[in-house]
Amino acid sequence: MGTITTVTAYRGLTLFSYGFRPFFLFGAIQAGVMIPLWLAVFAGDVSPPTVFAPLDWHVHEMLFGYVAAVIAGFLLTAVPNWTGRPPIRGPRLAVLFSTWLAGRLTVSFSATIGWRAAMAVDGLFLLLLAFAATREIVAGRKWSNLMVVAIVIVLAAANIAFHVEAHLEGIAAYSARAGIAVVVTLISVIGGRIVPSFTGDWLASRGNGRMPATFSRFDAVAIMTGAAALAIWVVAPSGRIVASVLGWAGALHLIRLARWAGERTLSDRLVLILHLAYAFIPAGFFLAALTALGIVASGAGVHAWTGGAIGTMTVAVMTRASLGHTGQPLEASRTTQALYLAVVTAALARVCASLEPSHADVLLPLAGAAWTLAFLGFALTYARLLCLVRNG
Repeated sequence: MGTITTVTAYRGLTLFSYGFRPFFLFGAIQAGVMIPLWLAVFAGDVSPPTVFAPLDWHVHEMLFGYVAAVIAGFLLTAVPNWTGRPPIRGPRLAVLFSTWLAGRLTVSFSATIGWRAAMAVDGLFLLLLAFAATREIVAGRKWSNLMVVAIVIVLAAANIAFHVEAHLEGIAAYSARAGIAVVVTLISVIGGRIVPSFTGDWLASRGNGRMPATFSRFDAVAIMTGAAALAIWVVAPSGRIVASVLGWAGALHLIRLARWAGERTLSDRLVLILHLAYAFIPAGFFLAALTALGIVASGAGVHAWTGGAIGTMTVAVMTRASLGHTGQPLEASRTTQALYLAVVTAALARVCASLEPSHADVLLPLAGAAWTLAFLGFALTYARLLCLVRNG
């Protein structure tokens, strides 16, 4: 996302002047708070008043809470760039944010209000987001961007299915995998735009050398193969057939990443982190393939996708967009680089905890502490920009 074109002056609260501000800030806070809280639940020290099983509550609030907030922040900030229309701001943005916040509260206290009420409130947010984005994209006649909205609608359906499946079956295994699959597919689509674009912009000022490959049929095949492999994995996560398809998808995404000249970005951490984040997508495919064959534990591939691809990409996008849209230099300060190190450490530690369960007593607290440092560190470091700086 580049810097937003100046539009009619906005005189309301800075926090609600653009979509990235409230959703990045409070999405990061939720992500930072949820993991230590989940570790306390996992240890049996805390019992949240939710109808979800503890693991389902953790999965739901990470996927449809924090990740949904970051998607909203990105989408509501990108759409004005795509369409040339004014951003959704002020009361309309406040309503969207309040709906997201209400969903967090109703899910966490669903044992009191009931699962149907929680589903109704929680399920509304992504549907409203999709409607708002569709309205702007159609008005701006940028039809190709409706693909992103379609993915958001599928994510909304997975969220509603999560509530229903958890109620009927006691655990939401299929819809949890569906939510992960949708978000990974979204990253493969959006990542295919922003990673080579931002890499090319930076390398253009560095002189001669290899440049990122432009989008081609190969990228489309990689995305479609990945989406198909994930769809099969949602239905049947084990077996030789799904392992083969997951392996092919991983290889295609690894080749795709190699075509983006990431080795030339080592000196610019703001660009490098995008490549590192995307690298967790093929890693997740390969680990999930090994899991399908019964070679490694089931959590390895899942956490490569969630803690790795999703966690690292969201931190990368939030820092870059917050700097660019508030008129700051596009440079990763030492503090920002520390956030990147923390989120990558968290992802690697969590994957290793799945691969080496005998060391989980050390690796899980390390992963939790590093994750919390990354997201609460972002909230503390960028709160001033998000709440007070009006540039952009």
